[in-house]
Amino acid sequence: MSDVDVVVIGAGAAGLGAARQLMAAGRTFKVVEAMNRIGGRAWTTSTDFGVPFDIGCAWLHAADRNPFYPEAQAAGWTLFHHDMGLDHLYYGDRKADAADLAAISAADAELQRLIEAHDGANDRLSSLLAKGHALRAAATFSGPMDFGQDDDEISIADFRAAADLDPNYFTKEGFGALVARFGADVPVELATLVREIDWSGSGVAVETTRGTLRARAAIVTVSTGVLAFEDIRFRPHLPEAHTEAIFDLPMGLLTKIPVEIRGDRLGLSPFDDLLIERHARHDVFFLCFPFDLDLMVGFVGGDFAWEIEAAGQDAAVDFVTDRLVDVFGSNLRPRIGRSLMTNWGGERLTRGAYAAARPGKAAARQTLAQPVGDRIWFAGEALAGPLIQTAGGARLSGEAAAREVIAQLG
Repeated sequence: MSDVDVVVIGAGAAGLGAARQLMAAGRTFKVVEAMNRIGGRAWTTSTDFGVPFDIGCAWLHAADRNPFYPEAQAAGWTLFHHDMGLDHLYYGDRKADAADLAAISAADAELQRLIEAHDGANDRLSSLLAKGHALRAAATFSGPMDFGQDDDEISIADFRAAADLDPNYFTKEGFGALVARFGADVPVELATLVREIDWSGSGVAVETTRGTLRARAAIVTVSTGVLAFEDIRFRPHLPEAHTEAIFDLPMGLLTKIPVEIRGDRLGLSPFDDLLIERHARHDVFFLCFPFDLDLMVGFVGGDFAWEIEAAGQDAAVDFVTDRLVDVFGSNLRPRIGRSLMTNWGGERLTRGAYAAARPGKAAARQTLAQPVGDRIWFAGEALAGPLIQTAGGARLSGEAAAREVIAQLG
């Protein structure tokens, strides 16, 4: 490993975006990645179901602002606009009737109005629900299925600052495959863990499991979960404000539990959205038969996602199978085929799905985005402005950090 202008830590969307900016500017750089692949939390596999399946991010959010969307179009990939409207709602095993659906629609509009109008001292999203103006089902997507946190752990200010992510698209070939395609020509040192970043001198010395890299600057794109566990040491310590910001941006969790359904499609159409509301936030959302595949993709989020990942894949598959049987009958059980559970909470190189600010701490994102000693920049989905928690936003964050570094280097 040789000395370079910039070392980029992490080869997810942010790190790849930063590297391509540096490459275009003619700067020397090294990208080091702890995993044995690029893409980070964008990861498509074809081994589990015989077709591309996104273990990580799947929606191309905010397609009109997402740099990956025109690249998917140019590649001729199969794209589907997903309107995110709720097609089927159950309370336990009881199907919501027309009056229930009308009440949900009205409650959702009221919740959005309360969020926009909020200026009180209590920054917890749950404080708005306590007003009684919104049914909890209307908040499920605003909480566990959207931010990866329960409503009592979500900052209203942070949630309000996030952009409306419509239009949302799926790609049949896989979002993770799209990110890998984007970074295919970026040289990356895989399976290389960073142990320490020493910024006590005029530049940085980055200690890795394959040696020490010296550079004029570093762009750190690992998750706030990895940073909070101090898997990377900083010498000297980061400024206190940055350290606090890391801990004020904990990782939320959204877990996928796809199951294969053999036989008929249960009266459902491809890409139907089905939500089953249950007690104690044990809710489950299903994306039904995307691209006409034989898959019902279950999602659980927030605290329940951490619980179900700790219980393990067998328990998770049993849970979603039981919920489908509750709704569609016991004759469905023998028709369940291949299945899996994603496990980003148990992945030590991410430690969660994406970052959500604690109530009262929305400003932590701006704090962490500030460079440290004009030598260390942070980037990623946690610092993606209105496109927080998205791969497209992570890429834009990495590109922006790289432009700042290039300007600083002169």
